[in-house]
Amino acid sequence: MTFSLLARCPSSAQLGVAVTTSDIAVGARVPHAAAGVGVAVTQHRTDPRLGPRLLAQLRAGASARGAVDAVAHATEHRAWRQLGVLDASGASAAFSGELVTAHVAALAGEGCLALGNMLVAEGVAPAIVAAFATMPGALAARLLAGLAAGEQAGGESGRLRSAALLIVDTAEFPLVDLRVDDGEMPLAALASLWRAYEPHAEFIVARALDPDAAGHGPSSTTT
Repeated sequence: MTFSLLARCPSSAQLGVAVTTSDIAVGARVPHAAAGVGVAVTQHRTDPRLGPRLLAQLRAGASARGAVDAVAHATEHRAWRQLGVLDASGASAAFSGELVTAHVAALAGEGCLALGNMLVAEGVAPAIVAAFATMPGALAARLLAGLAAGEQAGGESGRLRSAALLIVDTAEFPLVDLRVDDGEMPLAALASLWRAYEPHAEFIVARALDPDAAGHGPSSTTT
């Protein structure tokens, strides 16, 4: 009952993941990211421990395929799990156990991977990948466009309830970490939240790394 998009920006090398589901607080469990390493998702009977394990495999030198295979093989309840990874080069891999509820999708595109379960139709993942490929602009906007296209293509079998956007750049903490934990239209709310946050994103990172040089940015907040 979840669909997600993992991607790499070819111009900035940023890595990101956007995800939505009919369950509450998807951002707390499904997406994981590490700057310069990769992004990962753990879906369907979600085990949040598996995201960090996937990233640890990448850090240790495993390929995307090797990371997914290693974590899936070592997971006791692998039949219930759906895993996806996209590494710092844009290579991706996925695993869906035999008990993951159909329609199940794992579709790689140029620098991206769409992943889903309990989807209404087989066209959802292709719509996500196509929208990401044709949408210009920042990685965040392209990720959100992909999920919006997936929703328009039918989405999942339940009413969407939560959504999240996670992007890493070069700092050890996220450039973007936005969540709609419970809402009537979580993708629209997440897109609105991104539009509000976008002018502040780079300044928030600069302020953390070098507060003396950061200035006041687009607002006078000191949070």
